[in-house]
Amino acid sequence: MSFFKNIFGKKEEPIKNNVDFWNWFQANEKTFFNAIKSHKEIEERFFDKLSPKLSELKDGYYYQAWMYDDNTVELVLTADANAKNIVFVEELVAHAPKIDGWKFTALKPAMDIENVAISMGGYKFDRNNLFFYSNDYAAYPDEIDLCVIHNELTEDNMQEIVDGTYLFLDNYLGELDFLNNIDNLKIISRQEAEKELVPINKLKDFLTWRQKEFIEKYSGLRCNTENDTYASLEAVLKNGRPLFAIVNSTLLEWDGKASHPWILEVQINYNGDENNGLPEASTYELLNEFEEQIMLELKDFDGYLYIGRETADNSRQIYFACKDFRKPSRISHHLIKKYSDKLSIEYDIYKDKYWQSFERFRLN
Repeated sequence: MSFFKNIFGKKEEPIKNNVDFWNWFQANEKTFFNAIKSHKEIEERFFDKLSPKLSELKDGYYYQAWMYDDNTVELVLTADANAKNIVFVEELVAHAPKIDGWKFTALKPAMDIENVAISMGGYKFDRNNLFFYSNDYAAYPDEIDLCVIHNELTEDNMQEIVDGTYLFLDNYLGELDFLNNIDNLKIISRQEAEKELVPINKLKDFLTWRQKEFIEKYSGLRCNTENDTYASLEAVLKNGRPLFAIVNSTLLEWDGKASHPWILEVQINYNGDENNGLPEASTYELLNEFEEQIMLELKDFDGYLYIGRETADNSRQIYFACKDFRKPSRISHHLIKKYSDKLSIEYDIYKDKYWQSFERFRLN
């Protein structure tokens, strides 16, 4: 038996949680360190081993690594600006052990403008050729809508300039602030600009000021939905199948929407082809059970507002408006695993500060 073990090697234990991951990492860290330090076979000796282990934990982990100083490797774990994965990256790094020669960072940090100069596709992205201005809308006073201008943008190089500008902003602002502090962003040319251009190095100060105003206006604002009115809506899809929705009509008229800018959308797919796209009785009960479970976890007084649901064409969508994205993501991921043998579920979290995606449900 030992002969065969020697031939085939010891099978690695599966990665089931953060502790498992760091135990595996710690057992291999010297090989990883030497790969980065020597700049030799980094892909084969480090990244090709790291990627599948992160995937065993959960999809949505990305990473960067470099020499922080002569004796320290910095490993940055990132969600690539996907809100629903932020909390898992933060928790993984929070569980990291102290390892000599390593520095672990959750999410791409902000950098000083003097240190951000990117070359991509033959174009440069730095403080000398990027500018911005803010668009203001009376109907959405707290929305941060920006136009960023690159001196060399044309129709022919649009994709290269957009990609490079996003990368610049991600490095300059940091992953979390980029995600939190900008609601809408458009990359335009100088010819398209409709306002006076502001140097890009003033963007951080502008966003800090706007965020301070926002926090002062909405900090601690909560909404009690216990006595709210719910409306039942019906429609017919283009394919002729019916759609049924139940929405909190009182909440949709609330003037504090911007305080809960993150939308959780849970989609549950089922086979309703024999029932005109609607769930059979047993499936209907299971859908309601899942919905009740998530409502027990996400309470209005904690900052998670149940907007409603819609059911049609082999799918049910459940909607919450949330003060933040961390707890909704953690709860959704947990419940999806719990119901994985019963339901096909996926979820997304996106920013919609004034709930414009729910305008279709407003009765007026």
